[in-house]
Amino acid sequence: VQLQASGGGLVQAGGSLRLSCAASGRTHGSYHMAWFRQAPGKERQFVAGINWNGIGTYYSDSAKGRFTISRDNAKNTMYLQMDSLKPEDTAIYYCAMSNIAYSLTARTYDYWGQGTLVTVSS
Repeated sequence: VQLQASGGGLVQAGGSLRLSCAASGRTHGSYHMAWFRQAPGKERQFVAGINWNGIGTYYSDSAKGRFTISRDNAKNTMYLQMDSLKPEDTAIYYCAMSNIAYSLTARTYDYWGQGTLVTVSS
């Protein structure tokens, strides 16, 4: 399985970005997906997750109410709509895939994308 994240960029505080994560390879099966982020000098942290059928979603406290995760299984693509962005959202955002539902722990994810940089200016 290969994951390709895209959509990052530079945005002013209060702005929006939409990240995408395209999956290829042996993507059939009931995989759950998530977004993590890592700021310079900090550990990778969970942002948002979605279960295999797109019905169940879960968010970190910092993302709740501002970010929306979704997926289109027909296109093997997951999205993260980020609104009301803040400078503290600046990080490299990674998409990941797991066969464990509702996991907030990075080590439980089997496949990772290369990351896309989000920079929010004040």
